[in-house]
Amino acid sequence: VQLVESGGGLVQPGGSLRLSCAASGFTFSRYGMNWYRQAPGKEREWVAGITSVGDSRNYGDSVKGRFTISRDNAKNTVSLQMNSLKPEDTAVYYCNARRGTATYWGQGTQVSVSS
Repeated sequence: VQLVESGGGLVQPGGSLRLSCAASGFTFSRYGMNWYRQAPGKEREWVAGITSVGDSRNYGDSVKGRFTISRDNAKNTVSLQMNSLKPEDTAVYYCNARRGTATYWGQGTQVSVSS
């Protein structure tokens, strides 16, 4: 099983980034997918989630209206479009796959928002 995140980087406040996560080694279309983040000295925080078939999306209060999660089951990818980024969005972002008690994590990608 592999989850490989990409797309992180340094961006100015108000800017945008698009994170992607490429999945392999499991039946992607059967898993709900999530994005989490962890800032230095803080606990890991759930950011957004999407159901296995993509018919429902949910967001954490801190990102609602700014971030959009999407998935492509034909390409085994999940993405997170992040707009209107704030310094407090700075964190390592992790891709997560979950189905029942099975859960998989990526290695994370750094997002830094600073002027």
